[in-house]
Amino acid sequence: MKKILKRIALGLGLIVLVLLILSGLYFYKLKSEIKLMKPVVTEQIDENVFVIRDTFVNMYLIKDGDQYIAIDAGNNLLTVADEFNKLKISPDKVIDVLLTHTDADHVAAIKLFKNATIYLSRPEINMINGEKSRFLFWGNKIDTKEYTGIQDQQVLNTGNFRIKGILTPGHTIGSMCYLVNDKYLFTGDLLSLHDGKIGKFNEFFNMDTKTSIQSMNIITQIPSVKYILTAHYGYTDDYAKAVKDWK
Repeated sequence: MKKILKRIALGLGLIVLVLLILSGLYFYKLKSEIKLMKPVVTEQIDENVFVIRDTFVNMYLIKDGDQYIAIDAGNNLLTVADEFNKLKISPDKVIDVLLTHTDADHVAAIKLFKNATIYLSRPEINMINGEKSRFLFWGNKIDTKEYTGIQDQQVLNTGNFRIKGILTPGHTIGSMCYLVNDKYLFTGDLLSLHDGKIGKFNEFFNMDTKTSIQSMNIITQIPSVKYILTAHYGYTDDYAKAVKDWK
């Protein structure tokens, strides 16, 4: 009996050791990939758009009179609140939050925007309702049960802005870009920017990189765009240069 118990204990110990090693490798890779990212500092980009930095991610604000539309909601509520304070913008003035997807670093400050309607793509709802896991058995979640799903190519008209949702799956099953007034293209984690040119996003974080690349082909065919604004690699105001060499 004692021999059996010893073997069981040894087997369990080996399993725990393997899990610890795998966890260590995973977090090492995670940190390495995050170090590759190049978010930009909090600033006003032009008369309509602000960028907010929250550790390794950017979210954006679109100014519409004395109200704002947010693209994503950051990685940490307190950090986002501090950055709003630096810009002298009240979170209460945010009337809409458009989520590019529901990973934790894009949704953390949702509760900060008490007066906002939350939008996300309909397929992405499956990432938070238990239908689809993000990694193994773990799914995504957001701090609200009140949200509105939008379809591919659906247009939202709010204030002075016309916003089209463009479904671009790959990073997650329901990742969505937002085209604002045919000028600003907010891409979330669809792609990276290096020397002003688009490239693949970190494959380590993608659910399906092949599908993500196919989605990138969609957003390279919008000649009216001036700005491409990413969540982890800053932005460019030269769309033509950014997509020129993409194949």
